[in-house]
Amino acid sequence: MIPFRKMQGLGNDFVVFDARQQAIPMTSSRAKAIADRHFGVGCDTLVLITPGDAQVDARLRFFNADGGEVESCGNATRCVARLLMDERGLARVKLDSKGGMLIGTDAGHGFVTVDVGIPKFDWRDIPLAEAADTSALSIPVDSRDIAATAVLMGNPHCILFVEDAEHAPVTELGPKLETHALFPTRINVEFAHVHDPRHIRMRVWERGIGVTLACGTGACATAVAAMRKGLAERKVEVELDGGKLIVEWREADGHVLMTGPGKTVFLGEIDLDAYGH
Repeated sequence: MIPFRKMQGLGNDFVVFDARQQAIPMTSSRAKAIADRHFGVGCDTLVLITPGDAQVDARLRFFNADGGEVESCGNATRCVARLLMDERGLARVKLDSKGGMLIGTDAGHGFVTVDVGIPKFDWRDIPLAEAADTSALSIPVDSRDIAATAVLMGNPHCILFVEDAEHAPVTELGPKLETHALFPTRINVEFAHVHDPRHIRMRVWERGIGVTLACGTGACATAVAAMRKGLAERKVEVELDGGKLIVEWREADGHVLMTGPGKTVFLGEIDLDAYGH
């Protein structure tokens, strides 16, 4: 039996395996089976904590509910940072991922600030299938053009600014944009309404998952997109279905900082062999 930890950040939930002391074989099919909410443990994303080195405290791997391995996960990183800081009595941890370096810092009262790095805007970085201005995309969907902005924030994101995020067509447009030919590696889709320069309401369709209560890198990408358009200040509150995050795009070095909670829900054990190979 292999121990695991169920964690959540604003309702975005994770099954976390600690593979620092023993290797845990994980495949896309096994991750998908474990993430199943009816026949498995159930989660939005499965997380593997793997050994670090002299430069980083640990390395992270992320598998979304469809089994696909993704570059990064902001909410999961906050959870793991909280776990490692509490475990070792640290106020700061460095975590590596396919999406880049992630630095977690204790923000007090159970909150964690994660430096998710510098956003990228070039069409090749997202990536897009063809050259385009990522700040002003026009995406053909069902005989109409959808205005959007694209940002790479560890993960690729497509942001739509809407009049009413509560009633935005998340389940209708989300999957169509996620799998659109413009995005060869698929994409996360955010529907955002800027209430005022310090407050954004956002809902999300996550690549390989569907509707989730929160997306950390999505909140960061949305805030950055709003700031690029002059709609928001450099530090904003982003309200998601599962709660609120504070996002700051630091002017001094261009790094994006995300602050929010990360909690353990329960501990358990699992027979990996029961979930395929």
